[in-house]
Amino acid sequence: MTQPFQIVFALFPGLTQLDFTAPLEVLQRLPGARVTLASSAGGRLATSSALILTELATLSSLSECDLLCVPGGYDLSPALRDTEYLAQLRRLAAGARYLTSVCTGSLLLLAAGLLEGKRAACHWGWRELLAEGGAIPDPGRVVRDGNVITGGGVTAGLDFGLAIAAEVAGADVARAIQLSLEYDPQPPFDAGSPERAPSELVARVRERAAQTFSELRSALAARPRRAAPAA
Repeated sequence: MTQPFQIVFALFPGLTQLDFTAPLEVLQRLPGARVTLASSAGGRLATSSALILTELATLSSLSECDLLCVPGGYDLSPALRDTEYLAQLRRLAAGARYLTSVCTGSLLLLAAGLLEGKRAACHWGWRELLAEGGAIPDPGRVVRDGNVITGGGVTAGLDFGLAIAAEVAGADVARAIQLSLEYDPQPPFDAGSPERAPSELVARVRERAAQTFSELRSALAARPRRAAPAA
C-alpha cells in the first residue's frame, strides 16, 4: 500500500477488550496503516475488564476511513440504544472500503441498518439474533459478503485480522504478521465451539447468558427502523 490506510475502531463503553485488541495488534502492523480509536464521546472509556482507554477521538470528528471495525461486548444493550453511536457507524460506513466487525459487533452493524440481506458472523451464543434483524447468520470464523467482513466470537479477531491483512496487503504480508505474533494456536481443550464442546457445557453457558440474550433481543426489537427510500 502506497497511501495511508485509515483504520477506525468504533468503540463503546463495556466492550470486550480482546474483540478489538486482537485485530488491532494485527492491523496496526499493515504497511501504511493509520489506526484511530474513537467513541461517541471520545476521551476516556471503560471496557468490560480492568482496561481503561484514554484520549479517544470522537467519531463525529472523523471525516472518513478505509476500514471501519466494530468490536462486540457481552451486554450490548446500551450501545444498541445509543442513536448517536449508530448514526456515526452509518455515516462512516457510507465511505468505507471495508465494513467489519468482531463477535457481537455484527449486532451493532445490524442495529445501524448495515447488514440487511448480508451474511455475517457473530459469537455463537448470539448468532441467531442476526436473523431477527434481516441478516443471514453464518457459523464461519471469518465471513465475507461483498465489502462486509465479520469475525466470530472474541478470539476470532486474530483470524479476522489476518484475513483482512491478506486482503489489503497480500498473503505474504499476512503470513509475516502471523509469524511475528507467533500465532500458532494449540488450545489445551477442544471446547472452543458448541459443535465440539460437551452438550452439558454448552447448556450451562447458554443458561448463564439467557438473561443478557433476552435483553439484547429486546434492544434490537426496539431499535428505530430506517425509513425505506422513496420510490
